[in-house]
Amino acid sequence: MAELTETPYEATGPSWTRVPNFVNRGYAYDRWIASLGLPIHKGFFIEDLRTIDLAPWEERECNAAFIQLMGQEGVSEARVSEIPPGATLPPLKMAIEEAIYVVDGQGLTTIWADGIPKTTFEWDKRSLFVIPRHYSYQLANARGDRPARVLHYNYLPLALTLSQEPDFFINNPTGRPPTTRGDLYSEAQSVDMGGGAEMRGVFWYGNFFPDLAAWDKLVGLASRGAGGSSVIMGFPNSEMSAHMSVFPSRTYKKGHRHGPGRIIVIPAGEGFSVMWQEGQEQVLVPWHEASMFVPPGRWFHQHFNLGGEPARYLALHPTRQFIGHGETVEDLANDQIEYPAEAPWIRQHFEEELAKRGLTSLMPDQAYKDPNYEWKMG
Repeated sequence: MAELTETPYEATGPSWTRVPNFVNRGYAYDRWIASLGLPIHKGFFIEDLRTIDLAPWEERECNAAFIQLMGQEGVSEARVSEIPPGATLPPLKMAIEEAIYVVDGQGLTTIWADGIPKTTFEWDKRSLFVIPRHYSYQLANARGDRPARVLHYNYLPLALTLSQEPDFFINNPTGRPPTTRGDLYSEAQSVDMGGGAEMRGVFWYGNFFPDLAAWDKLVGLASRGAGGSSVIMGFPNSEMSAHMSVFPSRTYKKGHRHGPGRIIVIPAGEGFSVMWQEGQEQVLVPWHEASMFVPPGRWFHQHFNLGGEPARYLALHPTRQFIGHGETVEDLANDQIEYPAEAPWIRQHFEEELAKRGLTSLMPDQAYKDPNYEWKMG
């Protein structure tokens, strides 16, 4: 038998890359973040992004932590940065787009690129903005009495699978920014895709959404039930996208499933979600403002509003290859559960949780009998 001539270990490179070539030791991204010595929060959900433990990241001059929940699955990165009172973080440049959601605080972002002058814009709690690839940016805390926290979302785990060199994607001086047209951070504009409301015929296009708890430019989404509405968000020169769903008090959405890597953050409301793999035990996720969770790939999940006001959830989408069946369900029989077909415990548990708060369900009884029940859209 011929001897193996290939070394079983990578001979060069940082220590985090030196693993057996023939053994599955996780993703390159996993090994890289482990080498940084920062907290890595795992599990099925984060109850409150405002209070999770962070640790100093000297290079970034802030406290930070990474989040790797079940469902991210090597597709998407989530990390939290805390900007000290009155501080400005050092410049950061990514070779990939990055979405930033403001968990708490007020501040400023300054962004620029070679040949493109600096732009500065203000943000507040629950703002969402996107940094285009190959742009440098700095985050500054506008308040001197309290820190600000932001959630970063990008596709770095996928990128490091293709090239296991973080320096290629982070603060690399090379790389050309995408061509811009007009003000990068002006008010988002609506774009009509045709097809009517049920086909999500309008989406909003821009790099800055000021307050997702107050955003009222919504379109009814009857197919998902509960009389809810939503907004699709697209970003210039990017395949990254997101959507936010809003649904009334004391109602719940239909169970559905899609691909991995989709991070859900709660801008407003109180309730819970249930996630389960077909035929397996359910996972219950309680949520309120600043909660976060990730439905694993092809797991059914369902969202329940226990509060007295409409609830909102923001979904940051993975790359198109991993979206799977999403808000536009192509195969209802396989990827969405109509109310008459759902397990009896779902309605029972919802009503029990409401009763603990002295409330009753506002779900119409007819919705449990008629799969074609027509909701009154808000």
